[in-house]
Amino acid sequence: MTQSTPHIPRPVAIVTGASRGIGAEIARRLSHDGFAVVVNYASSAAEADALVAQLNDEGGQAIAIKADVAKADEVHELFEQTEAKLGKVNVLVNNAGVMKALPLADTSDEQFDQAFNINTRGTFNTLREASARMNDGGRIINFSTTALALNLPGYAIYNATKAAVEAFTHVFAKELRGRNITVNAVAPGPVATELFLQGKTEEQIQQFANMPPLQRLGQPEDIASVVSFLAGPDSGWVNGQVLRANGGLA
Repeated sequence: MTQSTPHIPRPVAIVTGASRGIGAEIARRLSHDGFAVVVNYASSAAEADALVAQLNDEGGQAIAIKADVAKADEVHELFEQTEAKLGKVNVLVNNAGVMKALPLADTSDEQFDQAFNINTRGTFNTLREASARMNDGGRIINFSTTALALNLPGYAIYNATKAAVEAFTHVFAKELRGRNITVNAVAPGPVATELFLQGKTEEQIQQFANMPPLQRLGQPEDIASVVSFLAGPDSGWVNGQVLRANGGLA
């Protein structure tokens, strides 16, 4: 009688804001790395479903879950559904975010609130939920920005939201002492995504591409590779750090 091979569950990764851009590429990479992936989205249901179908067709295991990370009750439900369908979370990637370059004096209350609600409160909500529900030995990867190091006009509010995320990263890594969970952040430079390219002239895009000594824009795959490292076993001694993936820009 032939013995059947026991089913070994895949480790589970949640990627917020994963329906497109850098988030979608991270979801692809983690799926290829052997994770069961939750493609979180707030509004892009068709894109999230298409990505999930692609990952499952390639032999992966992926589901899409709608949740606005700015709302604590929806983040709670995101973890509830993940546990019910895939199991407890091993990796959390806080990729969801918004960026609008605008002088501080021209920023409305609504624009200020949106930036902090998604970029900062969204990260706070997922970190708080993860602290109670994540598997010991897990990995948390937050998202900051290399724009923090450049102090470019128009980025005051965006930078402020990400400075808070970096503060969360450094402190939360210490607050999880004893659970073997690492907390790090990735701070990309300019990356050729729809979010970055939208509204820029060819001249402006080229100007950003020439800023790093490697003389090109980053690609979503470049950032996904860094996240893959931080989510995997080789990064076990990296904790409470901000990794600036920017081609040497800053």
